Amino acid sequence: MPGAAGVRFDYRARRRAFGAILEETGVEAAWLPIGADLEYLTGLQRRVPTFGEVNYAHGWIAGAFLVRGRDPIFLLPRNYVEFDLPEGVPGEVVKVDEMDDGEALFARTAASLPPVETAAVGARTWASATMHILDELGGPRLVNATRLLNRLRRIKSPDELDLMRRACRIADRAMEETGGRVGAGVTELALAEEVNYHLLRLGSRTWSFDTAVWQMGPGDDRDANVRLSQQEVRGGMGVSFDFGAVVQGYCSDFGRTLRVGEPDDEYRRAYETVMAAQQAGIDAVRPGVPASAVHRATRAVIEEAGYGDWFRHRTGHCIGLDVHEEPFISPEDDTPLEAGMTFTIEPSIFWPGRVGVRVEDIILCTEEGGVKLNEHPTTLVVRD
Repeated sequence: MPGAAGVRFDYRARRRAFGAILEETGVEAAWLPIGADLEYLTGLQRRVPTFGEVNYAHGWIAGAFLVRGRDPIFLLPRNYVEFDLPEGVPGEVVKVDEMDDGEALFARTAASLPPVETAAVGARTWASATMHILDELGGPRLVNATRLLNRLRRIKSPDELDLMRRACRIADRAMEETGGRVGAGVTELALAEEVNYHLLRLGSRTWSFDTAVWQMGPGDDRDANVRLSQQEVRGGMGVSFDFGAVVQGYCSDFGRTLRVGEPDDEYRRAYETVMAAQQAGIDAVRPGVPASAVHRATRAVIEEAGYGDWFRHRTGHCIGLDVHEEPFISPEDDTPLEAGMTFTIEPSIFWPGRVGVRVEDIILCTEEGGVKLNEHPTTLVVRD
């Protein structure tokens, strides 16, 4: 919320834990581009993403080398150094000016590292940087640094959970503020703009992904792949919301569906089915349970109600500094759940021309089971 105190993380302790993983897996050095992984380990804040790429001269070079027992070495274009380091970073900074030879500076920095037979590279590293890593480090074996870091990031500390609860509460309140505006005649775009306004007003740094508001119902072939339009809301439709907030880098992801006009029998049945499916998924959450089992428990309720063909996506995904993190609550992912994991459970029935209903909340896995971090009710809401 506005004025809420920030959390100060022990980034050095996080790097020590990552260093232990590097040692365990035989990795001498890691390269991480600017992103959630580097923010997790150093506090270097990412910029708010844009649809069109924002870049600078030597943009591929933006990132850091991490070696066990040493402070990170950052290579950053001058614009990052000038405008994106208000509190500095823990380690050496090699500033790369527009007129510099970026490849030479990268090579010089790589030469300062100890011998490297295996290098861990962040999953979202520029291909240019990966090619230079191979060239300058003598062709090391490469492994996925993001997968290694996920072993730490998937379990949230109490401070991380505090930030995520705040992000969830902002989303809850944005829905509370916007829900009263839902009704025949208002446009989907106007509702999305209202959500985004309240997210920022309530203290979110930005929206954690593109805010979506769309309607589905009888006689309309609109599908959930059209997530926002300038159409006016009409009676007889279910209006679905999908959005999230960001607090100190940590994301929420939230969804509800409101009915415009008196619900018919199918809408009521679909709505009750989706809510029961979410509860079945929450009830399945326990440490040691495979993520895929939560998906199966959620999906079984919808299949038993005859809507299996119209639950067309996975049940959910872990969430934290990124909106979509591994493991996934999905049929292919048998990762055992652990206490401290946070993930969405978001069943839906999207049947074009018939009915559209969806719910989404963030769930915390505890030793006692699944606990919702969101507080907004899931009771059926009807607007005129």
